[in-house]
Amino acid sequence: MGRVTERRRVLRIRDGAIDHRADTLVAEEPLEIRLNGKPLAITMRTPGDDFALAAGFLVSEGVLGGAEELANIVYCAGATVDGSNTYNIVDVRLAPGAPVPDITLERNVYTTSSCGLCGKASLDAVRTTARWPIADATPLRLEPALLSALPDRLRAAQQVFDRTGGLHAAALFTADGELLDVREDVGRHNAVDKIVGRALQQGLLPLAGKILMVSGRASFELAQKAVMAGIPVLAAVSAPSSLAVDLAAESGLTLVGFLRGTSMNVYAGEERIALPAPAAGRG
Repeated sequence: MGRVTERRRVLRIRDGAIDHRADTLVAEEPLEIRLNGKPLAITMRTPGDDFALAAGFLVSEGVLGGAEELANIVYCAGATVDGSNTYNIVDVRLAPGAPVPDITLERNVYTTSSCGLCGKASLDAVRTTARWPIADATPLRLEPALLSALPDRLRAAQQVFDRTGGLHAAALFTADGELLDVREDVGRHNAVDKIVGRALQQGLLPLAGKILMVSGRASFELAQKAVMAGIPVLAAVSAPSSLAVDLAAESGLTLVGFLRGTSMNVYAGEERIALPAPAAGRG
């Protein structure tokens, strides 16, 4: 799968100097996700980790909760007139006995690189029941200094961003700040799905005691994906949406935004942040 980046000829103007040159762009192609042979969703993504993306998407939709519920994932041929394989269609097969959701009507979803919720019948359709209630998880306490170090660690791991400047990223950290995994994609939600899907394939769900760090903003959808994977902390370098804050407060998710340098805003779940004791007052 060598389609992560592509080359295009551009006209470059720099300080009055004009020339033509090749530029490296991040690839963006559609991926159709099928469930037991039936079309379920289409997302615009950066090719790579497609099986993990599909698995992670189904975790966020409440379809999958463990590797034992997944039989296999395969690419489908016949995506073109001549029947050749474009590697843009995957079929997820559930294991025998795994419940199959009704995808005939409102579960048909079209997602894009900017909005993974386009086409949802209603907001209620996204509020799926989490298998691992975060509020009941083992207590977790994080130092602000540890959180402050995560954006630089995420940025240092973005290999394709260095070549294109056009990718979002998601990273999974331990409570000690150790980087466990990082994925890049034109869609922030796809990067998170790849993280979660890889964890499912490795039998690591739920991701209790872990921190999910994302580039850009924290949308409702990203908060939902964290909750559905059992991740107790979501941190973003930019702002959250009001609905993301509402979901975090309702589910017990710790939501941190504007994580830049030593500054941050904690919008929900502040009980997981280990704050220094207030200085004793003078007598």
